[in-house]
Amino acid sequence: MSVAMNRQRKVTTHVLSEMKHNNEKIAMLTAYDYSMAKIVDQAGLDVILVGDSASNVMAGWETTLPITLDQMIYHGASVVRAVNRALVVVDLPFGTYQGNSKEALTSAIRIMKETAADAVKIEGGEEIIESVKRILSAGIPVMGHLGLTPQSIHKFGTYTVRAKQEEEANKLIEDARLLQEAGCFGIVLEKIPAKLATQVAQELTIPIIGIGAGNGVDGQVLVIHDMLGINQEFSPRFLRRYHNLYAEMTGAVQNYIQDVKSVDFPSEREQY
Repeated sequence: MSVAMNRQRKVTTHVLSEMKHNNEKIAMLTAYDYSMAKIVDQAGLDVILVGDSASNVMAGWETTLPITLDQMIYHGASVVRAVNRALVVVDLPFGTYQGNSKEALTSAIRIMKETAADAVKIEGGEEIIESVKRILSAGIPVMGHLGLTPQSIHKFGTYTVRAKQEEEANKLIEDARLLQEAGCFGIVLEKIPAKLATQVAQELTIPIIGIGAGNGVDGQVLVIHDMLGINQEFSPRFLRRYHNLYAEMTGAVQNYIQDVKSVDFPSEREQY
């Protein structure tokens, strides 16, 4: 199958399972609006994550905690309207599923009905497994998220690498198994040792997507504002910048300002 033909095939959870089985890596990025989602979808991206990282890169908050369910639905619906091929996953934000599985189901149903997304993502392991099961019971696909879970930042107190100690590593492995057994179609592993992430990917049958988890997993995800160099304030070891849009956009705006002030814009050709 040609690359062009493959890009036209709608990505589903089943397709992702096939990709793992065939040792084809999964490419995943975040997007939060129609225009950006259209670009990454047409480029051939496999999975778009409408992440609660919108709290940071779109709204300017220090953590992901402030973003609301209504705001996530707004971003999710904006993305879905642009997408033809990629699987769209929307984060359940902080406070919409922890400790209350009925509220988790209600939140997930709202996301699915009001955004037309393909799946939701939820952070945590054993402590949120009841919420995972209840959401899955409604036929809603769930992606898990283990390792560094940003919604729990005040519990951790730091963004350093997780699961370096044996006890935490063993719990992560067990949590991953519980999520798979519950019915999750995939798991994101964030900022954990590469050796541990590789072990999880090898032991589990569902796709494992890494961010700061090495190359032994089934795919990778990055925040698009970081990857494109729009956000210059975040430079973790795992981030590879594929462009410097901050500098390029700044230069374009400065050129515009200069042209306006010198009355070079608009020219005769640019007016009616």
